[in-house]
Amino acid sequence: MNGAAMDTIEKMLQELGLALPAPAVPIGSYVPYRMSGNTLYLSGVLSVRDGALTHAGPVGKDQTVESGYAAAQVCALNALASAKAALGSLGRVREILLVNGFVNAVAGFEQSPQVINGASDLFVKLYGEAGKHARAAVGVSGLPRNATVEIQVTLRFE
Repeated sequence: MNGAAMDTIEKMLQELGLALPAPAVPIGSYVPYRMSGNTLYLSGVLSVRDGALTHAGPVGKDQTVESGYAAAQVCALNALASAKAALGSLGRVREILLVNGFVNAVAGFEQSPQVINGASDLFVKLYGEAGKHARAAVGVSGLPRNATVEIQVTLRFE
């Protein structure tokens, strides 16, 4: 994709009523991304907007599957913001390779895939076939800052 494609992706976000946030600043001993060849590995991102969590607490107690889906979409926007910071343009993204999704959930929660679809669906809306990816959707007993969702993304770029 070229610069025009980047404009298309950002226009698509606007049409969906969404916008890229400022890229997250690490709050630990790690970097927001690493590159190897044409592969970009993004660190895990939470559902944070303007420095505050948009969704906190476990799905099945404090959150519903629907609000978890919304949290995963916020995570996807944060991952895209990191990708743009790393690459200079979302138009350089060739395909989303892998999404690892973690859902803060009550014991026995079985709908983690439906929650992580909030991120997956957005990637497919923006990148079509290139947005389809391998994935894990795992329920966990806790996440940093009591976030509802965290995702980690690997992508290929030009």
